[in-house]
Amino acid sequence: MIRLFFILYCFEAGLLLLFAPWYPEWDRLIFQLVPFAALRNALLHPALRGAVTGFGFVHLLWGLHDLIAVIARRAQPPPPGPPSDAPPAGDQ
Repeated sequence: MIRLFFILYCFEAGLLLLFAPWYPEWDRLIFQLVPFAALRNALLHPALRGAVTGFGFVHLLWGLHDLIAVIARRAQPPPPGPPSDAPPAGDQ
C-alpha cells in the first residue's frame, strides 16, 4: 500500500514540477515571495525553470518504474512449494 502511495506521489509531484515553472502564476508567486532582485532573477531564469522541469520528469520516470515493478511482481506466478507427499525435513 505504501508503494502505491509513493507511485501516486511521484506522478503528482512530477506533473506539478513539470508544468508549474512555465505558468504565469510562477512569475507572480516569485515576485510576491522573494524580496531580493538577484534571487528573483535567478528563480525566473529559464535554466532554473528547465532544471525544475527536469526534476519533475525524473519523478515521473521513477513513478513509472515503480508502477511497472509492481505490475510485473503481480504477474509472476507464485514460487513452487515443497511437494505435498515429501516427508518433513529432519525425519530420515
